[in-house]
Amino acid sequence: MNSTGPVDKGLRLIPFSGLRYVPERVGSLSAVTSPPYDVVVRPDGLHQLESADPYNIVRLILPQAATAEERHRRAAVTLRQWQEEGVLAPDPEPALYVYEQRRGEVLQRGVIGALALSPPADGIVLPHEDVMPDVVEDRADLMRTTAANLEPLLLTYRGEPGAAPAGHAPGAAGGPGAAGGTGATGTGGTTGPVGTSAVIERTLGRAPLLTTTTEDGFSHRLWSVTEPAELAEISGDLAHHQALIADGHHRWATYLRLSAEHTAAPGGGGGAAGRTPGPWDYGLVLLIDTVRYPLQVRAIHRLLHRLPVDRALAALDGSPGSPAPFRVRTVEGPLPRALEALERTAATGNAFLLAGDGRFHLVDRPDEGLLARTVRADRPAAWRELDATVLHSTLLDHLWRIPDDPEHIAYIHDAEAAVAQAERRGGTAVLLHPVREDVVRDLARQGVTMPRKSTSFGPKPATGLVLRDLARG
Repeated sequence: MNSTGPVDKGLRLIPFSGLRYVPERVGSLSAVTSPPYDVVVRPDGLHQLESADPYNIVRLILPQAATAEERHRRAAVTLRQWQEEGVLAPDPEPALYVYEQRRGEVLQRGVIGALALSPPADGIVLPHEDVMPDVVEDRADLMRTTAANLEPLLLTYRGEPGAAPAGHAPGAAGGPGAAGGTGATGTGGTTGPVGTSAVIERTLGRAPLLTTTTEDGFSHRLWSVTEPAELAEISGDLAHHQALIADGHHRWATYLRLSAEHTAAPGGGGGAAGRTPGPWDYGLVLLIDTVRYPLQVRAIHRLLHRLPVDRALAALDGSPGSPAPFRVRTVEGPLPRALEALERTAATGNAFLLAGDGRFHLVDRPDEGLLARTVRADRPAAWRELDATVLHSTLLDHLWRIPDDPEHIAYIHDAEAAVAQAERRGGTAVLLHPVREDVVRDLARQGVTMPRKSTSFGPKPATGLVLRDLARG
């Protein structure tokens, strides 16, 4: 997504001295990494990560204690102790980091750095989802107390088409033709990579800082880029681009909040006019060019803690003499087969899969009159037709009357985990089909945000490979 404004109105990514695990001080790099904090399935996933290694990063991103204040204080103390013990150590000089993830034919490469923050009104970094204020508050308290960016956001931009990346299989999972992927890698073109992509390609021939394979089967490699000419090449290229937040809306909102706090503080840099920006005016991000490395787009499912499946279905029956709000059909399992039925149905309109009672119930064909009464009319048609919009406006708010708070709804990335928890706890899992990336991007360009937790872009960066200590800039 190229910017049309002046060069200095695009992305500004600066190097920093990454804080990284010292391999000799931990069991293995794979044992100390974690998925992003909001992907960890609590409590099962949390306990598994905590037991993997005493220095697992989950002790920083999801610290455990009786109160929020104590959790955040414990994370700050732990972070300081690990640095004093030599478990975590800063790199000797500021760098941008080339990061690669690979599993089978899935390949993703990008650049990690500290990105200059800008509000949505500037149109440089575009959000596409609403956020939950309580989550932003919690993440802000944690980041404020630790004075660190503990995990990078995932941002995407649209670079120039060029030759296919080395080692990339066009049309493979995660590549062009994969579900949710958009854009061409330019496999028929004759030009080579330019700008940031050219630096990435050259960096691949050097020895990486680290190599590890995590439990999910992804291999990870990380390189540092410190040469002034290459840093300038990346800077000049990114200055012509805007980015879409693929994953990390709450952390981005946290970055903006804390930057504003430090702007208002006496003597704060804050990026205000006439002042030199300080470390809080930048946030840790991973930037991916989706022309060369299209991301996979997956759905985020809902677990309704206090709504059993029979009550959820009863609300969809309708009253005598009135049309049913939705059509409901029982479909055959197991889960992969039921998800295939959801995919086929979602291709022609809104559709959801309910589970939790040992069966799968396909919900589709919402009553048009009901949609007209419950879905906002002051948004584009693409927003009104989103499954997430209909789920929240019509099902959750109107028919089921479920408050959107953690006591009533959990957001779970894995369909199997959502179904298992619903069956174990007597709730309802609502499974969704992913929205296309082009729909997400078009809405973001219009400044229209989707319902919270509408999409899950991936693969997501592993947490724990590189941190940013704000005390070091």
